[in-house]
Amino acid sequence: MHKVHDVSGHAELLAIRRAQEKLQTNDLSGFTIYASGEPCPMCLTAIYFAGIEKIYFCQSVADAVEVGLGKSMFIYNELKKKREERTLQMTQMKLLEGQENPMLHWKQI
Repeated sequence: MHKVHDVSGHAELLAIRRAQEKLQTNDLSGFTIYASGEPCPMCLTAIYFAGIEKIYFCQSVADAVEVGLGKSMFIYNELKKKREERTLQMTQMKLLEGQENPMLHWKQI
């Protein structure tokens, strides 16, 4: 990740991408993932989306904080807050009258 300037290049995400491509499916229900560290929020979310049912890991998020890798703990804490209390500004843009609902479009394709 840090060597190729790709914040999404975590081992869990790479493993999920490779498995889905090899199996030609988005559904990895019944699969297990093994990781050196407790999955960060991004990886954990991808694991949920993929349907993976078990995770085995060695080092916890707290262990990562001890060696200076505290971003996961920060994000986990941010996600506990209400949207308007987070440090990342998020603004919902309502659809204007006559605009196509992108969720309905996505559902159709």
